[in-house]
Amino acid sequence: MDERSDFDPSQDPQVNRIISKLAYSSSPPEDDAEVASLFPGFRFDVRLVAGITPIEKDGPLDFFVDRPNGMRGWIVNLTVDGTGQVFDGDTGFTVGPGDLLMFPPEARHFYGRAEGSQKWWHRWIYFQPRAFWKPWLDWSTQVDGVHLLRHRDEGKFSEIFRLFVGVDRWSHRDDALSLDLAFNRLEHILLSCARLDRDARNSPEVVDERVLAACTLISQDLARPIGVREVADHVCLSPSRLSSLFRKFMGVGVVQWRDAQRVQYAMQMLRISNVPIKSLSQMVGYDDPLYFSRVFSRHTGMSPRHFRERHTEILPTLQTEMAATDVSGLPPSLAE
Repeated sequence: MDERSDFDPSQDPQVNRIISKLAYSSSPPEDDAEVASLFPGFRFDVRLVAGITPIEKDGPLDFFVDRPNGMRGWIVNLTVDGTGQVFDGDTGFTVGPGDLLMFPPEARHFYGRAEGSQKWWHRWIYFQPRAFWKPWLDWSTQVDGVHLLRHRDEGKFSEIFRLFVGVDRWSHRDDALSLDLAFNRLEHILLSCARLDRDARNSPEVVDERVLAACTLISQDLARPIGVREVADHVCLSPSRLSSLFRKFMGVGVVQWRDAQRVQYAMQMLRISNVPIKSLSQMVGYDDPLYFSRVFSRHTGMSPRHFRERHTEILPTLQTEMAATDVSGLPPSLAE
């Protein structure tokens, strides 16, 4: 990745492809995830989804997204071109090129093209955080629960833009290593943002080492039937003290976090393999497939079988599109 910061967002081949698709469709195509994810009703039921929303004045995407109860996962958003409006009334604010937004689970979503602007193009990533990301997910500026990070450094803008493109590119492939590459670039984005925010407030939060050790113990063997007491013994804490610290630094209880990690891994395996669901339930620590299905449904809103069926239908379409896409996925001025 070089350090050139000059690029023309209007030359992004992905944007031009999406605009062309929208020009020939009067409604969102359900079998085209690249376009369907830009409209209300799309089910963000995977561990990571990325894309770009090129809103043009009076175009088919020129509406305000309104999710009063937010979403199950997180969304990080980078404005690429134009101006966006977030919220209205006294809490309303606008974002321009280089500004980043981060929506935690259940935070209200209300945003669209700002009045007076001809466009608002923004790249976005929907994700479920990994174990140790929590300290990076707490920017100092928040409005109604939505995190905001402003900067006008062209070099940093170019770097983060490329990382967003990289996440989008790798997340559309169906093998485990590509998904790991997508998460690698997402981690780079979140670390870069956390560093920018830290420099602005100079007060980084450090997660308690015993909580990190507990996370490591759980995540290194998800098939292991482990409870709070065993984890607490491992890190030399009482179960109640561990539970208190865990909620403070991770935002959820030990068992809830363990189940979330298991479900995330199960989602990945359902997406990229044909392992039987009964075997998968044992791989992630549940001897009873019915109980595994209940836990999975509680986290994703659907059964493991339904989840697999949806992604069996979607993946061939994504693979075909990737084959027709420029290998870099970058605007020409960035791909050279």
